[in-house]
Amino acid sequence: MHAATPASTTAHWSELRGRANRTSSLTAPLTDELRALLGERLVTSRQVREHHGTDISSYPATPPDAVVFPETAAEVVAIVRACAHHGVPMIPYGVGTSVEGHVLASEGGVCLDLSRMNRVLEINADDLDVRVEPGVTRKQLNAHVRDQGLFFPIDPGADATLGGMASTRASGTNAVRYGTMRENVLGATVVLADGRMIRTGGRARKSAAGYDLTRLFVGAEGTLGILVELTLRLHPVPEGISAAVCAFPTVAAAVESVIEAIQCGIPVARVELLDALTVGAVNRYSKLTLAEAPTLWYEFHGTVSGVEEQAKAMQAIARSHGGRDFAWSTLPEERTKLWQARHDAYFACLQLRKGSRMIATDVCVPISKLARCIEETRADIARASMPIPLFGHVGDGNFHLMILVDPGSDADLDEAWALNARLVRRALAMGGTCTGEHGIGLGKREFLVEEFGAETVEVMRSLKATLDPRNLMNPGKVL
Repeated sequence: MHAATPASTTAHWSELRGRANRTSSLTAPLTDELRALLGERLVTSRQVREHHGTDISSYPATPPDAVVFPETAAEVVAIVRACAHHGVPMIPYGVGTSVEGHVLASEGGVCLDLSRMNRVLEINADDLDVRVEPGVTRKQLNAHVRDQGLFFPIDPGADATLGGMASTRASGTNAVRYGTMRENVLGATVVLADGRMIRTGGRARKSAAGYDLTRLFVGAEGTLGILVELTLRLHPVPEGISAAVCAFPTVAAAVESVIEAIQCGIPVARVELLDALTVGAVNRYSKLTLAEAPTLWYEFHGTVSGVEEQAKAMQAIARSHGGRDFAWSTLPEERTKLWQARHDAYFACLQLRKGSRMIATDVCVPISKLARCIEETRADIARASMPIPLFGHVGDGNFHLMILVDPGSDADLDEAWALNARLVRRALAMGGTCTGEHGIGLGKREFLVEEFGAETVEVMRSLKATLDPRNLMNPGKVL
């Protein structure tokens, strides 16, 4: 079975466009039930519905029939039971920063905006864990625990909610050192499709008790249940932190230096690759003056002396691969400016083509295959008719293309999705995956069979049918 052809993708977009202007079709009985429960926290205005039917992907807005704003787990249970009774789909929503159409109401229904469930419930500093509601954002959590010398390391760039990050199994710039949400969620409380509320995992650092249901819900993208509480792993703030940048003659040279550094055991906390096009866009947007060449951005964590040793070792490796102008700093304000510019690369690159939207790719390959995968992909980019910046978390083999399309042009969509399909198949042939961190959503469903095989995907369908037999939880996503 092959991934969707460009024509079928364009047809799918047309279908979503046709739903963009739909009016709310929420039934009167369910409206009355939700209004009695929530009062003015049930909203059906067009503006609010459109906002909650949009993420930062290039998909057209696909609004839900209504948006509700629960404030407690008990209210989520009541909402789910009401929607289940009336057979109405439910879509959990954080802040809408996903890039694969996760929050689009492609089959209508009720959007549960969990942003008001934003309390930090319990900090266990001695055990390095914390219990939070799903609407807490990563920056909010880090501000809350900073005075205790702790931080939560998963950093996807956007100030996403922790519930959304867990649902998409997010990672980001720190994954090479601290892992992804999969490694940092210790337990969860989940409301199932029939309104039952269950607890998975716990605070113990290891457990062999029963099936690992926590891992089942982390990355399920809201298709198996709604996360209403999370227990997360915290980490001590390092004594020493240093950031560095280094330009290279080619992308291949930059990537090869990273592979050598990892094989030598240098414990890099972050290492990001930006191609020359991306660096130029970032310079203009964030007012930096970096050389417009393939560039690595690094960060090192540890003791003060250890960080200095790591930076020097990395500098030596970089020089052996043609790296130049290696500059590093331990000043917090300089590090903050640098990493904010990296996180703003999305907005910077949108300026390369006015009026464009992004189709993001998200492959991840074994680190030894990364240089070849990127070089073959750059040959594709050279033949493209639109600007395509390349950047990514090369320390763990994950890189992205930001294909800038005119969202009203079927020709652009066809070209972009054909390029994406070639990239995914290239990564799969190298033992990689179609998504390192963004998730499946609407955009990568067709690739699951190619990656895992029909029998494995059928097991996924069986799990979905067992936990959500009427397909009410974020329908149309993942499968």
